[in-house]
Amino acid sequence: MSRKKILVTGGAGFIGGNFVQYMVKKYPAYDIYNLDFLTYAGDLTKHSEIEELENYYFLKADIADRDSIATLFKELKFDFVVHFAAESHVDRSITDPGIFVQTNVVGTQVLLDAAKQYGITKFVHVSTDEVYGDLEFDPTTFFTEVTPLQPNSPYSASKASSDLLVRAYHETFGLPMNITRCSNNYGPYHFPEKLIPLTISRVLNDQSVPVYGDGKNIRDWLHVLDHCSAIDLVMHEGVNGEVYNVGGHNERTNLEVVKAIIETLGKSEELIEYVTDRLGHDKRYAIDPTKLEQLGWNPTYTFETGIAQTIQWYIENKEWWEKIISGEYQTCFEKQYYK
Repeated sequence: MSRKKILVTGGAGFIGGNFVQYMVKKYPAYDIYNLDFLTYAGDLTKHSEIEELENYYFLKADIADRDSIATLFKELKFDFVVHFAAESHVDRSITDPGIFVQTNVVGTQVLLDAAKQYGITKFVHVSTDEVYGDLEFDPTTFFTEVTPLQPNSPYSASKASSDLLVRAYHETFGLPMNITRCSNNYGPYHFPEKLIPLTISRVLNDQSVPVYGDGKNIRDWLHVLDHCSAIDLVMHEGVNGEVYNVGGHNERTNLEVVKAIIETLGKSEELIEYVTDRLGHDKRYAIDPTKLEQLGWNPTYTFETGIAQTIQWYIENKEWWEKIISGEYQTCFEKQYYK
């Protein structure tokens, strides 16, 4: 019996990287191929403990490079594709929308063509709740899988476009697929430009923490390892052609998240610095994951246990993120918050 070959795109990034490690360790009989172009958010040092394992392989390629992708599919004959690779930072999409269209839309279409041509068991497309737009502050309202797509940023518009392409390849060509749409992830190896790792790193260095507007925008937080287990389940058990929302049942305002981190680290809330709100800043995201729960999934992390573990990880791995926040990152940080 041949070994299953799983292609994970964007496996040097935050969520994709955690998923690669999860799969390599859980399924020694699967060959896990990590494909990444190693852009600014790509980092292979996180895989140092698995890079010598026999079931882990790294492939450097741009998902929008049609010839390279076709060659890899032809030669390696993947069974599953789990597609994380994407430009994902809303603020960067406001500054430069074009790269988001190239990677998130064109890159996805290139992968779909290769998957269609060379045949796969399933294409799992990892998307975001941001494609739904935003919600009012009514705690009884949630995104479901049938909520209309109403993206409000160039990033979420590019992800919604890729979602629709995946659906179209299923409906038109019969490509087996699932789409997952997750709430905000957090956990180990989260790139320091995002809210939680940004706050942790700056509080540890006694630096001010920028908070957009009044800080009352609400997000539903999902621990990255809960997300990994959800994708694992969908890959193996998801009904062909279906969309599954993945939510953590952990709604918090941005200000509540920042204050929780400051309190845990024993620092002063005087570090909070309110800055001009982000353009088109969505008010609230909240997911109803009932459909996925009926498939057999439930989150294992509460926000309290997850954030404590994450803070401890950043304390113990300061060398990793300190390398990142120097140089070009600092320039982007200044442009993002202090235009």
